[in-house]
Amino acid sequence: MKNIMQYKGYYGSIEIDNEELILYGKLEFIRSLVSYEGESAKDIREAFENAVDDYLQTCEAEGLIPEKPFKGSFNIRIGEELHEKATLVALDKNMRLNEFVKTAIDHEVERFQRKKSEIQSSEETNEVTHSQKPGCHL
Repeated sequence: MKNIMQYKGYYGSIEIDNEELILYGKLEFIRSLVSYEGESAKDIREAFENAVDDYLQTCEAEGLIPEKPFKGSFNIRIGEELHEKATLVALDKNMRLNEFVKTAIDHEVERFQRKKSEIQSSEETNEVTHSQKPGCHL
């Protein structure tokens, strides 16, 4: 994943402020705004972890349940036509719409991960091949 950190089940973004020359980010996938900043990769990682810990401690101190980034359900807006098509396909497959959508998402996630893995393997193979070729090295 690009520019994302993970800690204790929470995800944080990493952005660059080129004017101030700092890194900054916020917890992703929750409604509460929890932000952090740092001057280096090490600083931003530490600030992110401190922000997560502080968020969890604040929730506990105030008797609140911390938001979870992923609850296992979400609403999607797909339009009436696609909703109808998906429902009819699910019916034809003797599935509930929810099960059909879950299967479709799972299929796409697996396909993406497989493709990403193939690209990484190809890049690693190219690195080995290029490093073994004789030639001028500057």
